[in-house]
Amino acid sequence: MFLFDMKNGKKKLVYGQSVEDALAIFESRSTPEEIEQIIRESYTKIHQRQLQEYVHLLG
Repeated sequence: MFLFDMKNGKKKLVYGQSVEDALAIFESRSTPEEIEQIIRESYTKIHQRQLQEYVHLLG
C-alpha cells in the first residue's frame, strides 16, 4: 500500500506490488480529476496493519 500526497494537502491510499503497479491500478479506476490531484513523486509505503495510523490524513 502506498500513501500519495495530493495537491489539496490530503493523502490518497493506493495499493499495488510496486509504485508503478499502484499508479496503474489507480489510473484505471479513477477520473482524470482524481489522477491530476496525485503528486507522483511524493509517497510513503505502508503496511496494512499501519493503516489506522493514517486514516485521519486520507482525502
